[in-house]
Amino acid sequence: MNFLQALSESIKLPNKQAVFRLNRIGMDTTVVYMFILLLLVSIPSLIDRIASSSGPGADMNLLFLLMYFFIFYYLPLTIFVFVMLSAVAYIGTWISQLLHRKVRFALLWKMSAYTTTIPFIIYTIIALIVPIDDNWLWLFLGYTFILLIKIITIYPKKRIRGDKH
Repeated sequence: MNFLQALSESIKLPNKQAVFRLNRIGMDTTVVYMFILLLLVSIPSLIDRIASSSGPGADMNLLFLLMYFFIFYYLPLTIFVFVMLSAVAYIGTWISQLLHRKVRFALLWKMSAYTTTIPFIIYTIIALIVPIDDNWLWLFLGYTFILLIKIITIYPKKRIRGDKH
C-alpha cells in the first residue's frame, strides 16, 4: 500500500474497514508515512524560517538553512512525535486491557500514527494561512486518544476460558 492509499484510509478512521486495511500495512510503511506526514507539518515553519529576516539563520545560505532546519526543527519534532505515539500506544494497551480487547502495542502504535493524519493536515493548512504556535498540536492529542479508543472497541473482546472439568 502506498502513501496515498494509507492517507485515504487514515482519513476514513475509525471506519472498521479502514482500520483493518491499515492493519495490513507493514510497520516500515507506517514509519515512512509518518516521516512524510511530519515533513508536511514542517513546511509552514520552513517557509517562515526562509522568509524571516532576523533570528538564527537569517543570514545563512539556503543549503545551510535547510540543514539547520532539519537538525534543529524536523529531527527533534520527529523524535518527539514518535515518543508521544509510543506513549499513546502504551496508554492504549491499558485501555484495551480495561475493555478486554485483543490489541497489541504494535497495532496500537500503528493506529495512533494514522489517527494523527487529520490533525496534522488541519494544522498545516491553518499554519500556511495564519501564523500558529506549535503548541496547538497538543490539542490534537485528545483527538488521537478519542479515535484510538473507538478503534480499540472495533476489535473483538478476549475470550474468557472456563475450566472444563
